[in-house]
Amino acid sequence: MIIDTSSFFVFEKKSFDANRNTFLFHSSTGSFSSSWIGSNSRVASSTESNLVVPDDDEFYKKFLRPCKWYPKSSFELMKRFYKFKLNNPRYSRDLLPSNEQKVLCSDIAIPLPDRTADGCKMILINAGKQWNPKLITSDEILRTTMLLIEIAINEPKTQICGIHTIINMAGFSLSHVTHITPSFAAAMTEWIQRCLPCRIKGIHIVNQPFIFKMVYAIFKPFLLEKTRKRLHFHGTDREALISFLGVKNLPIEFGGELEMPNEPIGRNIYEYVRNKFEKKFEETNKFGYIVNEK
Repeated sequence: MIIDTSSFFVFEKKSFDANRNTFLFHSSTGSFSSSWIGSNSRVASSTESNLVVPDDDEFYKKFLRPCKWYPKSSFELMKRFYKFKLNNPRYSRDLLPSNEQKVLCSDIAIPLPDRTADGCKMILINAGKQWNPKLITSDEILRTTMLLIEIAINEPKTQICGIHTIINMAGFSLSHVTHITPSFAAAMTEWIQRCLPCRIKGIHIVNQPFIFKMVYAIFKPFLLEKTRKRLHFHGTDREALISFLGVKNLPIEFGGELEMPNEPIGRNIYEYVRNKFEKKFEETNKFGYIVNEK
């Protein structure tokens, strides 16, 4: 998909003063002053001698946008993002589309094709009947979710507008609950709340059975107040879901108008993601904290 970034800048601040470091937006070229990016973002990242990041303006903007263009906050977010990868190799090591084929082909994680009316990306997670925990672990689902969200936040429009996640719990049972542990909940919430360079605008739980209360009890101690306000339990109330996401780009099964294919689409999603993003992830996996082995 080709994204026209020329219209995105109207949503952004044209100037700011954070710690009295000023940058300029050039309306004629649609770009930021290279002196600002060079003298703030690059200098900040260079203070971490073992942190390797690309020398690329778009890379820095990915962390600046969710932090409202404050360099210091952006740099702290960048460090948390890569420290999570360093400290949680089970979720981050060798994160490639080809390594997540099993989940991508399963119809568990589906990036929806269109956005909400206000430009938010939507990702559907089928965490119930599509998930066979004997074949796919909760760690593998989190890895694939991280993969898809990292793909999404490479789009400037997603960086600006954010993401809504729909978690479909239809078919969720006790056999699934036993695979949700406190350590898994702690890692997942840390990544979402402290490390992800993206605005999570809403997490929408639908079709949850009564047993889901057990899962929420595991996650609840790790949830910040800000996250709790963006967590919505809809059950089968389609009108409530539509009030957040609209009807046009929401799948029919959730009360919307978007017709999804009747046949499984996971294989097509996998082929698309692998063909388009495999080399990109091979490159991005080279960045992060370098551990000096003694």
